[in-house]
Amino acid sequence: MAEAIDPPLVRRANVRLVVLSFLMLFVELGLIRWAGAYNIYISFFTNFVLLASFLGVGVGFLRSEGRRDLFRLAPLWLAAFVVFLAVFPVQGGRVDGVLQVVGGFGWPAMPKWLSLSVIFGLSFLVMAAIAGGVARVFARFESLEAYRLDILGSILGIVAFSVLAFVDAPPLAWGGVVSIALVLVSEPSRRRDLAPLGVVLIVLGVLSFAPRTYWSPYQRITITATDAQGSVGIEVNGRPHQRIMPVSFMETDQAFRFVPYDRIADNPLRNVLIIGAGSGNDVAIALSKGAGHVDAVEIDPILYRLGVERHPDRPYQDPRVSAHIEDGRAFLHDTDREFDLVLFAIPDSLAALAGQSSLRLESFLFTEEAMSEVRAHLAPGGAVAMYHYYLPIVVDRYGDTLDRVFGVAPCLDVRSGAGARGRTVLTTSVEPGAVACDEVWQRPPASPTPETDDFPFPYLLGRGIPGFYQIALLSILAASVLAVRVAGGPLRAMRSYVDLFFMGAAFLLLETTNVVRFALLFGTTWF
Repeated sequence: MAEAIDPPLVRRANVRLVVLSFLMLFVELGLIRWAGAYNIYISFFTNFVLLASFLGVGVGFLRSEGRRDLFRLAPLWLAAFVVFLAVFPVQGGRVDGVLQVVGGFGWPAMPKWLSLSVIFGLSFLVMAAIAGGVARVFARFESLEAYRLDILGSILGIVAFSVLAFVDAPPLAWGGVVSIALVLVSEPSRRRDLAPLGVVLIVLGVLSFAPRTYWSPYQRITITATDAQGSVGIEVNGRPHQRIMPVSFMETDQAFRFVPYDRIADNPLRNVLIIGAGSGNDVAIALSKGAGHVDAVEIDPILYRLGVERHPDRPYQDPRVSAHIEDGRAFLHDTDREFDLVLFAIPDSLAALAGQSSLRLESFLFTEEAMSEVRAHLAPGGAVAMYHYYLPIVVDRYGDTLDRVFGVAPCLDVRSGAGARGRTVLTTSVEPGAVACDEVWQRPPASPTPETDDFPFPYLLGRGIPGFYQIALLSILAASVLAVRVAGGPLRAMRSYVDLFFMGAAFLLLETTNVVRFALLFGTTWF
């Protein structure tokens, strides 16, 4: 006679697996965001946290049948991860007037290899512990039923974290959700294992409400007090990013921002598009130059809000300005408006697109295909300009792109700057007579690699993988083999699972490819 199944017990097991799967995905996203907020190395190595998370999940499932319950250690490892980044942050700062990488509390910054190694190791341990709890419940179900509940919980975890991000919830809210989930799935007799969550909530609470700190959907933003000139400094994830400045101050200190208008003196400026409008500096300049209408595109709503609240010239309150919180390339693709000037005003994210990719958020803004879209949106006599603190190779790459698309070598203006990064302005138009200058960009003897949607990496010297990435990836591979060997026993016993290895590799390749494709189809955002 078949054993009767108690429906309440089944429902309880279903809920437990959904909550655990929710927790696993929610924590993974939280680790990526928390690490990026306090360690600038992670700005360009977010895939390390993702790979550590995948490895941890795999090892957690491998160890799920062991006598030791890894899940009991999840709060402890999570507290270690949070405290490590709070005590040993790596951020940008000035020492004797020179901008460099610094640590917290006036300490020197931890070396890159050591900092990333600790973050990788702690991310691995956190996810291995949580995955161990998921796996123990997972094994009680039929496979397809377990996957159904696991996917449901995973999707709910992603949705919950996304909602918290887009309502600007600080990390304390993330910690609160994780704590509630851990309480729900922990046995009453083991609630004492949750004690480290108190440390997690205290640290997150203190840093969530630090003075002049904002948590946008994408990054941690801190500002300075307003100085005598009306300027406000803005840091993003511990790195100087931009500064709110009145037009009167920029006329002397930031004169390069006015160069495009000097090059197109006869342009009527009926419609101006500014991509990377930020806190409103370039919008204010365009208005001061008589722009009839300005479309200001900025991807981060908090940067826009700071401009509304704190810019002394109040450019965003001007009725001639329309603000758009979205990706610049997506805006160009969707609008039918023509512009007399399209200005790329230092749209530098200082961050990679996502944990699955080495693309920077602005990578697709400056490709040949993107410039072709700009050209299609220029009014007769219209011009395009870009400026930044460019490295020489980037100047040549962007100059080459403009030359290819517009058929006219762009005007080149280089003003004084720090080191090799001069304040460089490139300006061009389809109509040569629409732009006037004394110096134009000259193609170097060795033509730069074209900047295209298939190769959107302006900062790479060639098509190879940088040495540090190679060393890091080989180290991760070695660590993965060792972890799997320890968790799963002799590797030769896993020969029958080689097909799953290649399925996993295919999954990662498809995921990366899809992230890139979605960036082109729906705009390049963190989300």
